[in-house]
Amino acid sequence: MAPLVSVIIPTYNRADLVAEALASVKAQTYRDFEIVVVDDGGTDGTCEVLSAWREIRVLRHPGRRGVSAARNTGINAARGQWLAFLDSDDLWLPDKLARQMFWLEGQPELLICQTDETWVRRGVRVNKPLSHRKMAGRIFLPSLARCMISPSAVILNRRLFEDHGGFDETLPAAEDYDLWLRLTWRYEVGLVDEPLVIKRGGHPDQLSAQWGLDRFRIQALVKLLQGPDLPEPYARAARRTLAAKCAIYAQGCSKRGRQQEAAWYLRLGRAAALTPGATPGPMATPLTGDWMKMIPTEGAQLDNLLQQENPI
Repeated sequence: MAPLVSVIIPTYNRADLVAEALASVKAQTYRDFEIVVVDDGGTDGTCEVLSAWREIRVLRHPGRRGVSAARNTGINAARGQWLAFLDSDDLWLPDKLARQMFWLEGQPELLICQTDETWVRRGVRVNKPLSHRKMAGRIFLPSLARCMISPSAVILNRRLFEDHGGFDETLPAAEDYDLWLRLTWRYEVGLVDEPLVIKRGGHPDQLSAQWGLDRFRIQALVKLLQGPDLPEPYARAARRTLAAKCAIYAQGCSKRGRQQEAAWYLRLGRAAALTPGATPGPMATPLTGDWMKMIPTEGAQLDNLLQQENPI
């Protein structure tokens, strides 16, 4: 009989941390789940660590493909109706799954639910900024500015992936931002307002600590605006956000001597600021039609563009 919940843990060269993450899942008071670990081509002995754990399914990529591909591999192999994700450097408190599943039983119309979390940096608890406060309901508009959902805190019905696709494997980062934007304009998000996840940061391999990640958020916004179904009020807000992120990223490029790249993003930002049908200024055309064909939509293409003169 298939479990109700599939817990998907992607990992890459985090043998010690993934063992701690697994221990936090095995300690759950809720028991109707399976664990699927996807080793994304690691070389640090993660396979040996995982082999000591019974009753888990281990999948392995022969080479590194990225966290999106690892999560998608787990999704495709999962048997549960509900999918929960745990990053290999995070931890769950023992009642995390139990509290979420109990909450979802009382809200049968909802297909996505998250919990609150505690932040830890280099072993020390830190206060979250108010801007990162977890929210419930229709959260698309605040999600434009930043990720309002953490992968380790969320449970989703597998229907959402069947209907709207998985994580975008062309995005080396901001893949969760892309997914939440695709889902939150369509669905309400539930919230168990308890800190049931320990989000650990400060590792040297964390992508979120590196400069330049806004270019992938920009790519996600462009892709969102290319979709035909986004309601116009949401599209206007997305264009404003895109213009702002382009301006900030272009400023960072200029400070680093990447003038050609800065000019490209400034032009994109000016185009984004124009609503369809508006009269373009001397340096911009509306963010529709032929302009969209000029925007790289594949991660590899975008990276090639950015690295032509000044590799990151």
